[in-house]
Amino acid sequence: MLIRFCIYGLLGWCWEVVWTAVTEKVSGKQRDWRLIGHSYLWMFPIYGLLAPMGEPIHDALRPYFWLLRGLAYLLGIWIVEFITGWLLRKLTGKCPWDYSQFRWNIHGIITLEYAPVWFVFGLGFERVHDALVALTPELQRVLTG
Repeated sequence: MLIRFCIYGLLGWCWEVVWTAVTEKVSGKQRDWRLIGHSYLWMFPIYGLLAPMGEPIHDALRPYFWLLRGLAYLLGIWIVEFITGWLLRKLTGKCPWDYSQFRWNIHGIITLEYAPVWFVFGLGFERVHDALVALTPELQRVLTG
């Protein structure tokens, strides 16, 4: 599980850097084509939580229709995003992400406008989870020599 925790953390960082670069270019915040993206160190363990939290949920939801699974992932992501954002705000004085500029935000920590993104992200996570479970024995062999 530690291997997959690290892989989810790294994949999440990569996904977030690409996402911020593209959305900031499309929104006009970035004028040039360098496509500079960003993330936060805090995001590594947050994305890593997919291993101990997301994988068991995926396993439990496998038999259900994709629409129900996607909605469950969306709700779960919002819950984790809200709790971690709230905790980070309490611990550091500021949440690393700020959705207060979105119309349908909740305390600037989550936004309902990202529902389609998190819905698709959750369903995409299923494929990544299955691939990582299949690769884990080989990864362990390579890492332990």
